Amino acid sequence: MGNNLVGNHIRKLRFDHDEMTQQQLADKVGVTRQTIVALEKGNYSPSLELAFRIARAFSLPIESIFFYEEAPKK
Repeated sequence: MGNNLVGNHIRKLRFDHDEMTQQQLADKVGVTRQTIVALEKGNYSPSLELAFRIARAFSLPIESIFFYEEAPKK
């Protein structure tokens, strides 16, 4: 299972929403700014609960924020 990727459009969405800062999003969803940084860099996959909170913060369905793709096989 290590060959899979959960990506997101959080950084773009923040800028599309009045240039929301990482801290503002973190405060809205109840996490630290460092968690948002890790999400945006792809270093962290959110829990389902956090994914829903982020989706609500942007008033979008989860599928508009997060995507899943399999890494190419070697």
